[in-house]
Amino acid sequence: MAEASIPVDLLNPGQVFACLGFMEAAEILCGSCEGRFAYESTMSSADFVLRVDGPQDPVSETLRFLVSAEAQAIAPRGSDLSTKRWDVETLRFDNSVFPCAAPDSPAALPALLKSEERSIPVEHWADGSDRDNVKFWAGAAGYPGAALARDALNLVRGLGDNALAAAATDPFNVSAPQSSSFRFDWRRDYIPLDAGFSPNEHGGIEMVGYPFVELLATIGMQNARPARVEARSRLAYRYGVSNAMLPTVFARAVLGGESLGFPSRLFSMRLGWPGQEGQARCIVDAQEEPVS
Repeated sequence: MAEASIPVDLLNPGQVFACLGFMEAAEILCGSCEGRFAYESTMSSADFVLRVDGPQDPVSETLRFLVSAEAQAIAPRGSDLSTKRWDVETLRFDNSVFPCAAPDSPAALPALLKSEERSIPVEHWADGSDRDNVKFWAGAAGYPGAALARDALNLVRGLGDNALAAAATDPFNVSAPQSSSFRFDWRRDYIPLDAGFSPNEHGGIEMVGYPFVELLATIGMQNARPARVEARSRLAYRYGVSNAMLPTVFARAVLGGESLGFPSRLFSMRLGWPGQEGQARCIVDAQEEPVS
């Protein structure tokens, strides 16, 4: 049995989603796992504790997988959809069951992160269910989710052993210039009207992103979703955390705002439109909900 602990900001939704991403990845890479948010009172700073049945450190093993992984798009058998235009390999799904109806555009194709014989699916925006797809990016010019994953992987690919060991102590603060993302980490995003200007109009400004948060958050959405506060509103969500040591299946439900009888805290997440309404969304802020 191995255990690891990393710092997490509970008011950064992407980091909370990424903690579940560590659990989802660990289930595949290390075996059955449990996790808890070790917090005190109403403090937003916490530690996320992850424990697996196997001997491998689940945080280090997951990061090692990511720095060596390649992103691939998955297309239905017989489909002519391809992400070749974006230099992302497209695999044809041989099974008769595909995770969603055949999309209209390669931008919506599910993705797979693959390193040697191991792989982790990344397809929350195209799972074919009635759950909220939590898709914040708009896919400008049809840019695929698989390409966004590839771009984030490229930002961490050069990490050597020493840098990787340092990253394992605080992976959510590993930063790099990032031009596009899944928009899970609000530290990179902005609304031009609120900021007073658009960095896109200034060539000398580079936006700094957090690739491990982006990658792990999108993995974390594979089997869980934050809940919409109101069905008709696309700009307000709720998510939860618990300080109980929970197996992955229960941690998924708690993230969606279900307490299941475990001690938990709920947070409201507010989104905004950085560009045209109805297209891309970004996380503006989050705050804890009062205990009722």
